[in-house]
Amino acid sequence: MRERRLRPALVALLAVGALWVFGLVWFARGLQPPPASPEATDAIVVLTGGSERLAAGLDLLDQGLAQKLFVSGVPRGVGIADLVAGTGVSPETVACCVALGHNADNTLENAEETSAWLAAEGFRSLRLVTATYHMPRSLVVFRRAMPGVRIVPHPVYPAGFKEREWWRWPGTLSLTVSEYNKYLAAVAIDRLDRLAERVAP
Repeated sequence: MRERRLRPALVALLAVGALWVFGLVWFARGLQPPPASPEATDAIVVLTGGSERLAAGLDLLDQGLAQKLFVSGVPRGVGIADLVAGTGVSPETVACCVALGHNADNTLENAEETSAWLAAEGFRSLRLVTATYHMPRSLVVFRRAMPGVRIVPHPVYPAGFKEREWWRWPGTLSLTVSEYNKYLAAVAIDRLDRLAERVAP
């Protein structure tokens, strides 16, 4: 009798596990970066977390694909000169076009900080630069925070992140699983918030 009662729960658990694994594979395959879009935006937004992100943002700015570059999540006390040190870019060259945000410690705060800066600048579009594994979650959070803003994703591959056969590399596998779970949580929160808005009187 007890085994009969446990069987449906076990089947349900296995089904959930299979769906999670299928979703993880889908998520990992989606981390392949698309061809770079040539369209210009009002701003380029770089989320701190790796030198590749800043280098990509500065290169995009140099190409003239945006008016300004905003770096969100910069540690307090770090200025433009500190940030570009070692990049080969002169602080004086980019001082006019680079702004720093010091009030974000996570992706949600990145989105809130960026939204406030865009509103102050009067901008309505941005090119979002972050690591490829971080991009799916960032897009969910950013689109939720600024629904009227056009967002062009620009993912970059960090050093050490293995694009192919990611499951064979413990570091890449761990990072992918962690980001996948965070992505699921971000999507769930977004759906619940939208549902709450629909049923609110």
